[in-house]
Amino acid sequence: MYTATTRAICVTVRPQYLPDESEPGKAQHVWAYKVRIENKGDTAVQLRSRHWKITDALGRQQEVKGPGVVGKTPRLRPGEMFEYTSGTSLSTSSGFMGGTYQMVSESGENFDIEIPTFSLDTPNAARQLN
Repeated sequence: MYTATTRAICVTVRPQYLPDESEPGKAQHVWAYKVRIENKGDTAVQLRSRHWKITDALGRQQEVKGPGVVGKTPRLRPGEMFEYTSGTSLSTSSGFMGGTYQMVSESGENFDIEIPTFSLDTPNAARQLN
Protein backbone atom coordinates (compact mmCIF):
# COMPACT_ATOMS: atom_id res chain seq x y z
CA MET A 1 0.00 0.00 0.00
CA TYR A 2 1.16 3.53 -0.78
CA THR A 3 -0.16 6.61 1.03
CA ALA A 4 0.22 10.40 0.73
CA THR A 5 -1.57 13.14 2.65
CA THR A 6 -1.99 16.70 1.39
CA ARG A 7 -4.05 19.29 3.29
CA ALA A 8 -5.73 16.56 5.38
CA ILE A 9 -6.79 14.61 2.27
CA CYS A 10 -5.30 11.11 2.42
CA VAL A 11 -4.83 9.12 -0.80
CA THR A 12 -4.02 5.41 -0.51
CA VAL A 13 -3.26 3.18 -3.51
CA ARG A 14 -3.01 -0.60 -3.67
CA PRO A 15 -1.75 -1.96 -7.03
CA GLN A 16 -2.23 -5.57 -8.15
CA TYR A 17 -0.78 -7.37 -11.15
CA LEU A 18 -3.41 -9.15 -13.29
CA PRO A 19 -1.75 -12.27 -14.75
CA ASP A 20 -4.96 -13.48 -16.42
CA GLU A 21 -5.21 -10.25 -18.45
CA SER A 22 -1.48 -9.99 -19.18
CA GLU A 23 0.41 -11.54 -22.09
CA PRO A 24 4.13 -11.29 -21.28
CA GLY A 25 5.06 -12.97 -24.59
CA LYS A 26 3.35 -10.07 -26.38
CA ALA A 27 4.85 -7.44 -24.06
CA GLN A 28 1.52 -6.69 -22.42
CA HIS A 29 1.40 -6.42 -18.63
CA VAL A 30 -1.79 -5.30 -16.88
CA TRP A 31 -2.34 -3.96 -13.37
CA ALA A 32 -5.41 -2.89 -11.43
CA TYR A 33 -5.11 -0.33 -8.69
CA LYS A 34 -7.56 0.50 -5.94
CA VAL A 35 -7.60 4.10 -4.70
CA ARG A 36 -9.08 5.39 -1.45
CA ILE A 37 -9.45 9.15 -0.94
CA GLU A 38 -10.25 10.17 2.64
CA ASN A 39 -11.16 13.64 3.85
CA LYS A 40 -9.57 13.93 7.29
CA GLY A 41 -10.01 17.71 7.33
CA ASP A 42 -12.73 19.96 8.63
CA THR A 43 -14.16 21.27 5.33
CA ALA A 44 -15.82 19.59 2.35
CA VAL A 45 -13.84 19.16 -0.87
CA GLN A 46 -14.62 17.93 -4.37
CA LEU A 47 -12.34 16.11 -6.78
CA ARG A 48 -12.36 17.89 -10.14
CA SER A 49 -9.64 16.28 -12.27
CA ARG A 50 -6.69 13.90 -12.37
CA HIS A 51 -3.15 14.03 -13.75
CA TRP A 52 -1.25 10.75 -13.87
CA LYS A 53 2.36 10.17 -14.91
CA ILE A 54 3.03 6.55 -15.86
CA THR A 55 6.61 5.41 -16.45
CA ASP A 56 7.71 2.01 -17.75
CA ALA A 57 10.97 0.17 -16.96
CA LEU A 58 12.66 1.80 -19.96
CA GLY A 59 11.89 5.29 -18.69
CA ARG A 60 9.19 6.00 -21.27
CA GLN A 61 6.53 8.23 -19.76
CA GLN A 62 2.92 8.84 -20.63
CA GLU A 63 0.57 11.34 -19.03
CA VAL A 64 -3.15 10.97 -18.48
CA LYS A 65 -5.22 14.08 -17.71
CA GLY A 66 -8.95 14.48 -17.51
CA PRO A 67 -12.01 15.33 -15.49
CA GLY A 68 -12.88 13.26 -12.43
CA VAL A 69 -12.09 9.61 -11.84
CA VAL A 70 -14.02 6.70 -13.35
CA GLY A 71 -16.58 9.21 -14.61
CA LYS A 72 -17.21 10.76 -11.20
CA THR A 73 -16.28 13.97 -9.38
CA PRO A 74 -16.89 12.92 -5.77
CA ARG A 75 -17.64 15.47 -3.05
CA LEU A 76 -16.25 14.48 0.34
CA ARG A 77 -17.50 16.01 3.55
CA PRO A 78 -15.23 15.80 6.61
CA GLY A 79 -14.77 12.16 7.59
CA GLU A 80 -16.02 10.78 4.26
CA MET A 81 -14.09 8.65 1.80
CA PHE A 82 -14.39 7.57 -1.82
CA GLU A 83 -12.93 4.39 -3.35
CA TYR A 84 -12.56 3.31 -6.93
CA THR A 85 -10.65 0.76 -9.00
CA SER A 86 -8.96 1.42 -12.31
CA GLY A 87 -6.10 -0.06 -14.28
CA THR A 88 -3.17 0.43 -16.59
CA SER A 89 -0.98 -1.61 -18.89
CA LEU A 90 2.69 -1.44 -19.81
CA SER A 91 4.82 -3.12 -22.44
CA THR A 92 7.47 -3.77 -19.77
CA SER A 93 7.15 -6.01 -16.72
CA SER A 94 7.58 -3.15 -14.27
CA GLY A 95 7.19 0.59 -13.91
CA PHE A 96 5.61 3.12 -11.64
CA MET A 97 2.92 5.77 -11.62
CA GLY A 98 1.81 8.71 -9.52
CA GLY A 99 0.37 12.16 -9.96
CA THR A 100 -2.14 14.64 -8.58
CA TYR A 101 -5.85 15.23 -8.17
CA GLN A 102 -7.16 18.76 -8.50
CA MET A 103 -9.58 19.51 -5.70
CA VAL A 104 -11.83 22.46 -4.91
CA SER A 105 -12.79 23.49 -1.38
CA GLU A 106 -16.21 24.69 -0.21
CA SER A 107 -14.92 28.25 -0.48
CA GLY A 108 -13.98 27.72 -4.15
CA GLU A 109 -10.20 27.40 -3.69
CA ASN A 110 -8.54 25.06 -6.20
CA PHE A 111 -5.58 23.01 -4.99
CA ASP A 112 -3.69 19.85 -5.94
CA ILE A 113 -3.23 16.81 -3.74
CA GLU A 114 -0.57 14.17 -4.23
CA ILE A 115 -1.30 10.70 -5.52
CA PRO A 116 1.55 8.66 -4.05
CA THR A 117 3.98 7.22 -6.58
CA PHE A 118 3.57 3.46 -6.56
CA SER A 119 5.47 0.58 -8.09
CA LEU A 120 4.06 -1.69 -10.76
CA ASP A 121 5.83 -5.06 -10.53
CA THR A 122 5.12 -8.52 -11.84
CA PRO A 123 5.20 -11.33 -9.27
CA ASN A 124 8.43 -13.34 -9.10
CA ALA A 125 10.26 -10.81 -11.27
CA ALA A 126 13.73 -9.72 -10.26
CA ARG A 127 13.30 -6.49 -8.33
CA GLN A 128 14.93 -3.41 -9.75
CA LEU A 129 14.69 0.25 -8.94
CA ASN A 130 12.84 2.15 -11.65
